[in-house]
Amino acid sequence: MPSIITNASTVSFLNRKGGIKVAIQGFEGSFHQEAARHFYGNDVEVICCATFREVIKIAANKNDSNGAVMAIENSIAGSILPNYNLLQKSDLKIVGEVYLKIKQNLLVNPGVQLKDIKEVHSHPMAIQQCFGFLDKYNWKLVETEDTALSAKHIHKHHSKHIAAIASKLAAEIYKLEMIAPNIHTLKNNYTRFLVLQRAAVAEEVAGANKASINFNTDHSKGSLAKVLTSIADAGINLSKLQSMPIPGSDFKYSFHADLEFETKDQVVKALQQVEKKTEALQVLGVYKNGKKPPQLPKGENKEE
Repeated sequence: MPSIITNASTVSFLNRKGGIKVAIQGFEGSFHQEAARHFYGNDVEVICCATFREVIKIAANKNDSNGAVMAIENSIAGSILPNYNLLQKSDLKIVGEVYLKIKQNLLVNPGVQLKDIKEVHSHPMAIQQCFGFLDKYNWKLVETEDTALSAKHIHKHHSKHIAAIASKLAAEIYKLEMIAPNIHTLKNNYTRFLVLQRAAVAEEVAGANKASINFNTDHSKGSLAKVLTSIADAGINLSKLQSMPIPGSDFKYSFHADLEFETKDQVVKALQQVEKKTEALQVLGVYKNGKKPPQLPKGENKEE
């Protein structure tokens, strides 16, 4: 069975190295940077990458970084499937996770008022998340590659008629004013980020209670059900099951599963049974469960 003793007591390890430097997708002021600060503290240094592929490449190089923080799913948009594939093919392990509430804000240069705004720039997803607010105004909506980059641009060009939708951190970094905070339509908007580290420096995480695995079945009748039954019989909570096409196959799939458990022996025994019922089993990480967002009462998911 693949070893589950593969994760680091991350903060203590990296502090011994004299500072934490992690790769993120996006620019300074992005939600990725917020997630990195949430896990490591405000002193964490980020390496900004244009793509998630670049994030994985830099995270895997010990001369470039201590690891990465990478988004894996959003409570509204769902899973980021390419990132599962990147992780599966890498030599990185999950050492933690962060659930970050996504709060979108309308940012402007100091002195700019709502009546001055003619355009609003941001990532398409951020714009979509704020239609409830934006529909009140006759502004031109301009899609960009990144929320924080939009904030950076209006700061750099001293724009008087352009606003950006971005994070509070972006406002702080680029010295912008939040002329309208929390303009997102849905309250219950969270992104889950994975904290990644090279397997070569990994140690066991104290108090680990969650594991992420990837497995392939033989695709015979009932094969997936047998795997899920083994997990359930061990008293383990299956908090996520995600199917993904196997590249180059004829509509065959692998499965990503997140398992929540109470003791190490519990998950070891479960994976021993899972391995017997699968063609391939990969342990992507054993780590501490991040603080999950509270569930809002039905009908209370919109901003006041």
